[in-house]
Amino acid sequence: MKIAFIGTGVYGLALALAVNKNYKNIIMWTESEERYQKYLVDGCIKDIIPEVNVPKNIKLTASYEKAAKDADIIFITSTAAFVGAICKEIKPFINKKTVVCIASKGIENNSCAFLSDIVYEELKIKHIAIVSGPTFAIDIAEDNPVGLSIASHSKKAIRFIKDVLENDNLKLRETTDLIGVQICGSVKNVIALAAGMLAGMNYPESTQSFLITEALNDIKNLITALGGNPKTITSFAGVGDLLLTCTSIKSRNFTFGKLIGKGITPEEKEKHLKKNTVEGYYTLKSIYKLIKNKKIKMPIIDLIYKIVMNDEKPELLVSFLINKK
Repeated sequence: MKIAFIGTGVYGLALALAVNKNYKNIIMWTESEERYQKYLVDGCIKDIIPEVNVPKNIKLTASYEKAAKDADIIFITSTAAFVGAICKEIKPFINKKTVVCIASKGIENNSCAFLSDIVYEELKIKHIAIVSGPTFAIDIAEDNPVGLSIASHSKKAIRFIKDVLENDNLKLRETTDLIGVQICGSVKNVIALAAGMLAGMNYPESTQSFLITEALNDIKNLITALGGNPKTITSFAGVGDLLLTCTSIKSRNFTFGKLIGKGITPEEKEKHLKKNTVEGYYTLKSIYKLIKNKKIKMPIIDLIYKIVMNDEKPELLVSFLINKK
């Protein structure tokens, strides 16, 4: 079995290392010519996760064709903004039997489309799955026990992904709720911005728990409004991922929110965003636009948008929580 990864970020490599425990024919595509040239010299992937030695059988390529052609499973692990473009590039090299697993999180900015819908529209295949849950890349790479939700309408996709990805320390729980899993995976990054703001203003864990509890209810209502299963909020992709992202300094979303809470200037904010990928910042634009288009009321998203995008005072978050009905 050939397994391809499109994207060589830390999360993609971590998943590749997990797959490597079961299957050895793994190839990863990178957009970085510099990284590819370094790979050709070193003979292995280095420096993406410096703490981990990457086996030489995990190969690297800068060619979409070499990565995707004849692949039984393709994991898409890029940032959400590039999923559509990636699908256009790999389309000539896949067939209807190919299983595509999306590990990216977010909603497309312009169309507000879910990533599973983008992949289906571009590739016209039915074996599409989503994996999402409370995991940091380093924890997967270091083989710590973790759990993920896997969502698909395809029994083949679930069977294939579980076969290659599950191991003694990685558990997958099945669901058919593609919508709910993707909402949870997207919105939790936005809520993490708010959790970071509270930390930046020196509020204790009790206040952050206050936020998380309110957010769980709001996300549950959003899932229901968009046709998903509200029970998904209790899954790895739901409460599990929300807790992790909203309470850990490893989270780039939490860290960015903390800077806002401390009073970062608009100039400093732009500088930080240029140097760091903060998915919650970009997802906030999509979620805000989506709920407006669908005429769904979600005041917590409205407020986070005003603070992050319009530079309103983060102190408004606390009064909002107290007065929220």
